[in-house]
Amino acid sequence: MNIDFHNHFYPDAYVQELKREKGYASVSTDEQGRLLIHYTGDYNVVVGPHIDIEHRLKDMDKNQIDVQVLTLTTPGVERENKERGIKLAQLTNNGFREIIEKYPDRFTALATLPLQDPIAAVEELERSVTELGLKGAMLLSNVNGKPLDAPEYLPVYEKAVQLDVPMYIHPTSPINDRSMEDFRLVPMIGFGIDTSLAVIRLVLSGTMKKLPGLKLVASHVGGIFPFLRGRIETCFNAYPECKVHIKESPSKYLKKVWMDSIIYDNDVLMSALAFSGVEKMMLGTDHPHQIGDIEHAVQRIKDLPIPDHDKELILGGNAEKLLKL
Repeated sequence: MNIDFHNHFYPDAYVQELKREKGYASVSTDEQGRLLIHYTGDYNVVVGPHIDIEHRLKDMDKNQIDVQVLTLTTPGVERENKERGIKLAQLTNNGFREIIEKYPDRFTALATLPLQDPIAAVEELERSVTELGLKGAMLLSNVNGKPLDAPEYLPVYEKAVQLDVPMYIHPTSPINDRSMEDFRLVPMIGFGIDTSLAVIRLVLSGTMKKLPGLKLVASHVGGIFPFLRGRIETCFNAYPECKVHIKESPSKYLKKVWMDSIIYDNDVLMSALAFSGVEKMMLGTDHPHQIGDIEHAVQRIKDLPIPDHDKELILGGNAEKLLKL
């Protein structure tokens, strides 16, 4: 069974709420009549499979995808005011539940959380998992410029450990997007940097040490941290500032992080596998974004110079186990 862990969908209720009232996120229509969703540093072009589940199913069938793990995408909900963020999260998660009920063999989902209100985020995570049947949550890589290891978010991670569900870190407008306004550099470079910044801070802050049962997943083959592994270790050994909260090698924790495979390049993918191991990699397509890779994602895994059993783990076995499908 091929399980696409990384893809995105806008439930209708979420889109209608953005149209009803402008907040951090705003919508417009371009000259071609396409819906655009804007946010700081970037925008998304909304295409059929973003909002049309039947179109999405056709794409899945055409490209050997049996199941998708639905998630929202940027701009998310965490940069809105608290009341609006909570409402958007609830609308999104309810929308995911409706899709799962209609197509239980094709879709599951990760919840969206209103992290601007950590107490509400804990409540929404519990509701989404225990009442709606969602399989965890997606966290955007910073909360309006605040890092994910900030102390106020610890109860969210504690709840995830209690529920035994994964937290999936997906990038958003970077904490530092200076000089990224041009050339679409935010999605090109900024996203990978911000994902890795979030992961490394969760390691060095001691959050992962405090919560050994925390299951983290990092999008886009971890961003950049798997490829800076030598530098990370060298800096940790050289700088006492790195050892304030942990004494063990950062790799001890980084190797516990799951990743999805959407990186477009098999040489890079093999490097990440060499670091983290095949058990930590899951199929991802980034469908249906402009830079999505659903047409090639499954074949990329099949082309890897690894045993067939390992390919099966990446294509679906690892996600099936992590999400308890």
